[in-house]
Amino acid sequence: MNARVLRLFESVPLVCLLLTPDIIGFILLASDIMKRDSKLDLLQGTLDLLILRTLQTGPLHGWAISDRIQQISQDVLQVNQGSLYPALHRLEHQGWIKAESGISELGRRARFYRLTASGKKQLELEVDDWERLTVAIGRILEEA
Repeated sequence: MNARVLRLFESVPLVCLLLTPDIIGFILLASDIMKRDSKLDLLQGTLDLLILRTLQTGPLHGWAISDRIQQISQDVLQVNQGSLYPALHRLEHQGWIKAESGISELGRRARFYRLTASGKKQLELEVDDWERLTVAIGRILEEA
């Protein structure tokens, strides 16, 4: 993986982001971990990983994906719609998810997204990359 790790926002102790050449989407991270209202941006690769992992449990429509990520992260991660839908289209174009029309729990037409076989393989790769990155960051934090 050809990536750079950057430190953003000098007031935040250490926020590392994985940058890839096709960065488009952002997730707003409401940093209640830092005990304040600052917001941080996590980049596209992380959003893709979160979407793929969320869809591993079964098909969901866009709003439900965003809501599920927010719920599981206990309101730390908030995916805005302007980032979510371009990411969903990108993942669909890659063949990692498939969209089908359906009716939401509110009785409205919606596109439901599900993980494809190649999406499951990609998720495994993304999780491996994420684990390597977090272990490396952990080592630096322990040594510093």
